Amino acid sequence: MLDWLIALAAGLLLAAITYAGRAAGRRAPLGVGAAALRAVAAALLVALLLDAPIGRAAVPPPLVALDVSASWLRGGDSAAYRRARDSAARHGDGQPLLIGDTLRLGSPPAHPADLASRVRPAVERAVAAGRALVVVTDGELDDADALERLPRGSRTIVVAPVAGVDAAVATLESARAAVGGDTIDVTVRLAAGARGAPAGRVRIAVDGVTVDSAATPSLPAFGELRLPRRVPLPRREGHVLLSARVGVPGDAEPANDSVAVPIDLSAAAGVTVVSTAPDYDLRYMLEVLRGTVALPTRAYLEIAPGRWRLEGSLAPASEETVRDALRRSPIVVLHGDTARFGPPGTVGQGALLLAATVAEGEADWYATAAPPSPLAAGLSGTPWDSLPPLVVGSTEPRGDWQGLVVQRARRFERRTAVAGREEPRRRAVVGVSGLWRWRFRGGAAADAYAALWGGIFDWLAAERRDARGAVPEAALVRAGEPLRWRRGGTDSVVSVVLRRRGAADSTTLTLRFAGGASVATSPPMPAGVYDVRVPGGSAVVAVNASRELLPRRPALRSGPVGRSPAPLGVAPSLRSLGWVYVLLVLLLCGEWLLRRRVGLR
Repeated sequence: MLDWLIALAAGLLLAAITYAGRAAGRRAPLGVGAAALRAVAAALLVALLLDAPIGRAAVPPPLVALDVSASWLRGGDSAAYRRARDSAARHGDGQPLLIGDTLRLGSPPAHPADLASRVRPAVERAVAAGRALVVVTDGELDDADALERLPRGSRTIVVAPVAGVDAAVATLESARAAVGGDTIDVTVRLAAGARGAPAGRVRIAVDGVTVDSAATPSLPAFGELRLPRRVPLPRREGHVLLSARVGVPGDAEPANDSVAVPIDLSAAAGVTVVSTAPDYDLRYMLEVLRGTVALPTRAYLEIAPGRWRLEGSLAPASEETVRDALRRSPIVVLHGDTARFGPPGTVGQGALLLAATVAEGEADWYATAAPPSPLAAGLSGTPWDSLPPLVVGSTEPRGDWQGLVVQRARRFERRTAVAGREEPRRRAVVGVSGLWRWRFRGGAAADAYAALWGGIFDWLAAERRDARGAVPEAALVRAGEPLRWRRGGTDSVVSVVLRRRGAADSTTLTLRFAGGASVATSPPMPAGVYDVRVPGGSAVVAVNASRELLPRRPALRSGPVGRSPAPLGVAPSLRSLGWVYVLLVLLLCGEWLLRRRVGLR
């Protein structure tokens, strides 16, 4: 209304200025008509400039989004998806937004097959348009927290599929590389569906040959089970496929019953760890080592003076065997008594890590900073005040760089906790104990633990860069997820050939590690086992069933969502009417004719 008042006032004012003085003595009807036409034309022109409303404001109808992910068909029941499709048609115009691994507009498919359930793009579309959003889903969205950004008036419609008995292998954790003939630790994590899962059995195989089997208890609805096992590996070199399969009576979804990961086998260890005082620090350090450096690792533990055991299988080992492993290993880690085999500088020929065990004392030293060093990038952003205290040894590490600085509580005394040097060979020294407390606390402290040890091992292994141009970064890959590749050689452009086992055709990818990047991505691949050829060698990629087929607890219920203000009503504007421009021209022409009749120019 204000826009129209301004336009009317402007039109009357302009007409008065134009005709009041110049039309004195000429009050014929033609002069009054010309002034009226000038007022109306001027008011209409100002109203067009202000885009004045011409009707009552109306709230736009909400957008409708339909989840078309493959999770609808888990268990083989498509009735729930048909009900969801009908619900989306009732609330929309027949062309809903389709959400899944991409956002698009179109007719709902007869069989949903998207390998993700992402709603965030639809939320951004609704927010940008200033409209509410109705989401029709099975409740298993990957990013349900994004719905909080929606304007009030938005809601979700959850159509729950009929649940069946389901047990799935969610993850399979193992070393990326190992020595042929070793026994490695493997962890299988099982997940149950909405109706739980009865007792069953897990079988672990290497290249299709069962090497271990274990009974599993019954699981409650959405229950989980971590099953640690020790698995022997064949005594040979090359790539093997480690797989785990769960079997329970009445399982409704066989596609999620197994998971496979590749393991690289070699004849000798790439990293040899020798500990005279096994503790939690060593245990968690080995976890990071095997997850960070794609080199086969072997650890020897001294459980009593002169009595050595091979970590994992706990097979006896002689001291001469340990000394021989130290001589041949390209990377040596000495933990505990670092002088057990003589001066540390004379042990081995390659990179060396010294982690002396500090006698348990008062843990009153706190990490405060990561100076510029090879570890600084990984530790940037670490919340130092949230890290547990450490125990500092009597000898302060020295080197070309300092990776971690600690300070005594309530004092100004500062010391170097981690140091390293390049010459004559790479050597890192860790002068603190109790880092396991970081890992044990979890959260940001556990991330800092992984970043610290991961940075140390990455730096030590830098001189042993993988001869292959690129290697898969993750062991466990699922359909619908991009493949991540870690740079191995020095080339920034690497050609990769993938051939699916059992198929005649192959796929060629070109990876570009731009700007010195160490990681590149390629598009997702269908489920299957792929033999990979890259410059300098080969690898294996196992693409497992999509995460959409894994049972998970629904993250949503039907009801209102969104915390942003409700969308404002939008009234039709004057500029949207084409005939108004014609009327304006006619008014101006009529005024000109009347002005001529009354003698004005």
